[in-house]
Amino acid sequence: MISTDFVRRTAIAGLAAIATVGLSLPAMAQKTRLTVYTALENDQLDPFKKAFEADNKDIEIAWVRDSTGVVTAKLIAEKDNPRGDVIWGLAASSIALFSTMGMLDPYTPAGADKIKPMFKSGKSPETWVGMDAYLSLICFNTAEGKKGNKAVPASWADLIKPEYKDSIVMPNPASSGTGYLTIAAWLQIMGEEAGWKYMDALHQNIAQYIHSGSAPCVQAAKGERLIGIGLDMRGASEKTKGAPVDLIVPKEGLGWELEATAIMKGTKNLAAAKKLADWAVTKKANELYAKTYAVVAYDGVVALPQNYPANAEKAMIKNDMEWMAKNRERILAEWTKRYDGKSAPKK
Repeated sequence: MISTDFVRRTAIAGLAAIATVGLSLPAMAQKTRLTVYTALENDQLDPFKKAFEADNKDIEIAWVRDSTGVVTAKLIAEKDNPRGDVIWGLAASSIALFSTMGMLDPYTPAGADKIKPMFKSGKSPETWVGMDAYLSLICFNTAEGKKGNKAVPASWADLIKPEYKDSIVMPNPASSGTGYLTIAAWLQIMGEEAGWKYMDALHQNIAQYIHSGSAPCVQAAKGERLIGIGLDMRGASEKTKGAPVDLIVPKEGLGWELEATAIMKGTKNLAAAKKLADWAVTKKANELYAKTYAVVAYDGVVALPQNYPANAEKAMIKNDMEWMAKNRERILAEWTKRYDGKSAPKK
């Protein structure tokens, strides 16, 4: 016969076990929800989220996604009442501006020593760390060049030659990030006085300023224009499709911009935000970035797509992101005053 005492002790033990399980369930189920602001493309969001959450099962990403300009404006508007925890995938020039406004929580991610120097803010601790880079180069239609007996340009300086009159298209910097990084590079390479003088001369050869970073190389690839100044990856893609287009890395160097990661000041989820920043600099993360971009931050991750110019990364100029950010409005106002008459109509 089972004693009453045994039954009582068993019941108490069972109730204790149930209580322990009950207490542990919420802790096991609870996840930290990180609000992450981004300008990544829509098709990147799910793979990035899944890869990070697979390695950080206690954290859930909630994306706030829009174009670079919209996200930048939104974060500045929220400066005094920040709603985001982390930025993951936004132009470094925008993030550098946030840094000057005191909007970031500086943090050097674990593993940042594996990141190329140009992909870091250079501060201690870092205010942001880069992910991938996009560059602006020259797309030249060789078939059209032969028809018109036009020389293949080797430099930015070549583009102001009279033989290219009305033959060049480039992105409008007031509406295209690729356009802005292009003119910012010229002003840094040449100095401001010489840079504006160069753009005055180039303007004589410009057929149109287009509201897209990709479209100039597409137009050159189709033979609609002889020369397109535009996005590196789109140029490589068009050449791979069979277009008679050469991708030219000008000898003066290439303008570029980064996508980067940073932690928002005032986040209530700092520990989780640091985990994301740590993960964003890993080799695994950079291999994800390399599916979209040829140049990524992690030293040793190389994924040059077909027909991408092998010397492009070495030609990236020394780029001052804070200067780009601080002077953006002034430069764009001056550019618009001088050259907007040749801008394509906005759709």
